[in-house]
Formats: sequence, structure tokens, C-alpha cells
Amino acid sequence: MKFLRDKIDQIKKPFGKGEKLEKFAPAVNALDTFLYVPNHTTKHGAHIRDAVDLKRTMITVVLALVPALIFGTWNAGYQSLSQIQEVVPFMDALIHGAWKVLPMIAVSYGVGLGIEFYFAIVRGHEVNEGYLVTGLLIPMIMPIDLPLWMLALSVIFAVIIGKEAFGGTGMNILNPALTARAFAFFAYPTYMSGDKIWVSDASTTDAISGETILGKLAAGQEAGYDMWSMFAGTIPGSISETSVLWILVGAVILVITGVGSWRIIVSGFLGAAVMAFLFELWGANTLMDFGMLHLLVGGLAFGIVFMATDPVSAAQTNRGKWIYGFLIGFFSIMIRVFNPAYPEGVMLAILLLNVFAPTIDHYVVEANVKRRKKRVAKQLKTA
Repeated sequence: MKFLRDKIDQIKKPFGKGEKLEKFAPAVNALDTFLYVPNHTTKHGAHIRDAVDLKRTMITVVLALVPALIFGTWNAGYQSLSQIQEVVPFMDALIHGAWKVLPMIAVSYGVGLGIEFYFAIVRGHEVNEGYLVTGLLIPMIMPIDLPLWMLALSVIFAVIIGKEAFGGTGMNILNPALTARAFAFFAYPTYMSGDKIWVSDASTTDAISGETILGKLAAGQEAGYDMWSMFAGTIPGSISETSVLWILVGAVILVITGVGSWRIIVSGFLGAAVMAFLFELWGANTLMDFGMLHLLVGGLAFGIVFMATDPVSAAQTNRGKWIYGFLIGFFSIMIRVFNPAYPEGVMLAILLLNVFAPTIDHYVVEANVKRRKKRVAKQLKTA
């Protein structure tokens, strides 16, 4: 490792302070901080020394995403090959899915990091590790047949408008990955309808557009899959949103490491369950009759675990997290049922609550202040 350290230090010399390439120092420093812990420390002012930094936090989230990503890649290949052959070997499905998934990840990271590097150079600050997660989340929540140029435009919009316009990492009020999906949905609705999914490659046979469970329910049809298939994720859907099983594995990693809020996750599923139960009592259409199975399909689980828990755009107070998560789950099912043109509602629900998260925290804090004032006044009166 000493050889690598010496090599990086040698590369950084022309970018040092006072050198002619000093302006581009943030770009080369990004390589250093990616491989090693930053070698600078706080010099003055109050601060807390902790082994947890932004890089470790982001890497933890990436590791939590890996199980759902690997399964989603395999499932994409399986859904495709199963249309043209009876037996689908595991590796064949994984490789076939990877031919679709890996280019999307490459475009997301290439375009997004390019913009991040540009803003870091122009503004003269270091490149933050925040895009390590966003760059992986964006392709994971997109339809697998989305053209790469549409994905690139969605990334550009998310990074510039959803993040850098607010000041960069830690300053955005909306989840950047969901901002990319919202842009793609409103700009290219035929590719983001939420009721169709690619299941076969036109290079091997005629292109087949398989219908998702929510698409079938919105059309008044039966789901066509049993509960275990929905939970395990062997159903058509966006790349990494189908398997609740592997999403929950990621949730456990986030909760154990303290990166994700268990309050938001639990209250999110609770809110969705309450809304699904109320709709099942109503029972006016197939979507309402689906009941608690709503928790196993679509992007609900993925959104609650990996999007709603974003520490930047979520509520910060403990009570606020319960309210914030509950409303996300509640509105997700409401939008899903009342908007048959777009049967997946978790994206809009999270973006809506991102906007109201500061308001929720404000009223929680105000309520705490009033309660404490009353307690102090009561104590003074009895003293």
C-alpha cells in the first residue's frame, strides 16, 4: 500500500497549492479520498471526533444496496430468457441481465460524477462522496428498457437542478435519485408508465413488454403471482424494486449500522398497511381488493428503505420521523389506487414529504417547547 500512497502523492504534486494545475486539485483529490481517509483534521472550533465520516456512510449504503442489485440483475435476465426457453440457468440469467444493467450504471456514474467534478473545480471545493449512492440508486429504480440517453438526461437534471442548485451534497431538499425518476416520468411518460416492463431482448426474438402486477391490477385483472413470488421478487418490475426479501436484508444493514432510521422504515410500512386495510374495506376495484399484498409489490419497499431514509431530505426529529414515514406509506398507497394512469405512488409520496419534512420538524420542536414551558410553569406554581 505504501507504493500506491507514494504514487498518488507523486501524481498530486502538480496540483498542489501554488502550482499551475492548482485549480484542478479537487478532481485529483477525489481519487485520494476515495482510496484513503482524508489526511486533514479540524484545527479550531467545537467539533466531535468520530470514526464515522461521509465516505464510510455512503459505502455502507452501497453495500446495503448490493443484495437487491444482484438479485434485480438476475431477475431481469430471468424474466427475459424465460420467455424464450423453459430452463434458465442462474449464470445465464445473471449475465443476460448484466448486459442491460451495467451500461445503465456506467452512464449514471459517468455523467453524474462528471458534473460533480465540474462543480467542484468551478466552486473550488472537494468532491463529496454523496454521489456514490445516488449514482447507483438512479439506474436501480429505472425501467430496464429506458434508453441510455434518457437516463443521462435524467441524471443531469437530478444533479444540477435537484442537488447543485441548492449548494451540493447535504443541502438538497429533494432526494436526487427520485428527482431523476420524476424527471424521466414527466418527460418520457411512455417509458415510465409503471405498468409495463421489458422482459425480452429484441436481438433474440420479438420484443415483449410484460405487464407488472400493478399494471394488471389497474386494468382490473388478477395479479397472476402468488405471495411468495411477490416477496421473493421473481416478478416483472424495475431493476431492483421487486424483491422485498433482499430489500429487507439491506434494511437490516442500514439499521444495524445506524445509517438508516428504523423509525422511518417501520412507520412507512405501518402507514402503507393502514391505507391498504382501509381500501380493502372499501373494495371498490381490484387495486383496493389487493389489501396487504400492496406492501409486497411495486417500489414501495425499496422507496421506504433506501429513499425515505435519506438523512438529508428526511425529517430529523424522532417524533418527526414517525410522522414523516407514516405519511409516506399512507400517501404511497393512496396515489397508487387513485391514479390508475400511474399505479406506482411511492416516488411522488416521498418527494412530497421531502418538501414538508422541515415543516414537520418545526411543529414537533414547537410542541416540545410549549410542553416544556407548561411543565416549568407548573413546577414554579407548586414550588
